[in-house]
Amino acid sequence: MAVRAGIVVTGTEVLTGRVSDRNGPWLAEELRRLGVDVGTVVVVGDRPEDLRDALRFLAGEDVVLTTGGLGPTADDLTAEIVAGVQGRPPALDPALERQIAGIVEGLMEGRGWRADPEATAAGVRKQAMVPEGATVLPPVGTAPGLVVPPADGRAGPVVVVLPGPPSELQGMWPAALAAEPVRRALAGRSELRQETLRLWGTLESQLAATLRQSDWAGLEITTCLREGELEIVTRYGPDAQPEYDRLVEAVRAAHGGTLFSTGPTLDELVASAFSSSGLTVATAESCTSGLLVARLTERAGSSAWVLGGVASYANSAKEALVGVPPDVLASYGAVSTQVAAALAEGARARFGADVGVGITGIAGPGGGTPDKPVGTVHLCAVGPSSEGLPRSVVLPGSRSAVRQRSVALAMHMLRQLLVGGPPA
Repeated sequence: MAVRAGIVVTGTEVLTGRVSDRNGPWLAEELRRLGVDVGTVVVVGDRPEDLRDALRFLAGEDVVLTTGGLGPTADDLTAEIVAGVQGRPPALDPALERQIAGIVEGLMEGRGWRADPEATAAGVRKQAMVPEGATVLPPVGTAPGLVVPPADGRAGPVVVVLPGPPSELQGMWPAALAAEPVRRALAGRSELRQETLRLWGTLESQLAATLRQSDWAGLEITTCLREGELEIVTRYGPDAQPEYDRLVEAVRAAHGGTLFSTGPTLDELVASAFSSSGLTVATAESCTSGLLVARLTERAGSSAWVLGGVASYANSAKEALVGVPPDVLASYGAVSTQVAAALAEGARARFGADVGVGITGIAGPGGGTPDKPVGTVHLCAVGPSSEGLPRSVVLPGSRSAVRQRSVALAMHMLRQLLVGGPPA
């Protein structure tokens, strides 16, 4: 692509995994929408030398974006390091100092906090140090952002310095794009399209054989297998649209029986099906303990079609809350196809829903038997015009993996029940 960008995510808490990186993926997608190709996302801790190395590594890009390290504490060094790398010494901006001081004062008053005035003033002064010739992006929280071009006579990218909290970064993004140095750096961008094909039940090795049939000129194709779902993500310029169309037809010809989407996610398909049909759903979950209903209600507007769910973990809860007959539990055991069906029917009846889903299993790490090993899960989805869609599996992985994979399977059962496509 004509314009390339790199992203540097700072913070030892992100590097060590205590905080998940939400900024790198968000920025990469926003830039992709603008036609900017992101080649690298680097995560570094709060060590000055590591940030300098990352900026130097990305010196060949057109634009570099940093996130985090703009606070008042000693480990917040991004603005200072960027100023040094770009050859622009920092100086105090008195107007910005007053603005930040007012924000901090209002924040402390609103929360009833008290602080050492000298320490607070020192922190405010630190945040008001601006590299010579940089553009200041107004604070969304307490920290301003910066757009720092290389000093006169120096080659290199424009560096956009953004705060770490995702809400602040996203709130500042329009101002960053409007800054003149950024507009000049992005002037040569072109459209970068991205499409996704989703398959359920095709192995990566099978897909690889299909993709080897051509070199797919102009297409950047990546695949990802996640909880049994195989995604084919393709990025390309407008000129390669005919080649992408040919790829879709090749995948459809070879794997049409497992291709369930040419764009929308599984969750979007299920939500759309419920919304358009006017049907409602309720769940009764044992081993997943409400993870399915939580996933269904993650989407705004789901209250129109999700009536509720029961985490019926104990047998007493299965009987009292969902209406599973005691003789079914006694005869077949809590982990059985019969109980899964009773949970689905019970959820539908108790909530007055059109569709019911029941899940029961052994997530582990203990509790397994030779007949019912750890990972054994029974599921059932029943709709207004069906006798029930059952599924029994033995899922690999940790306790968390078994639970998450059970939910993914249940979502595909709902997709099959509502819109058809590859069987779950």
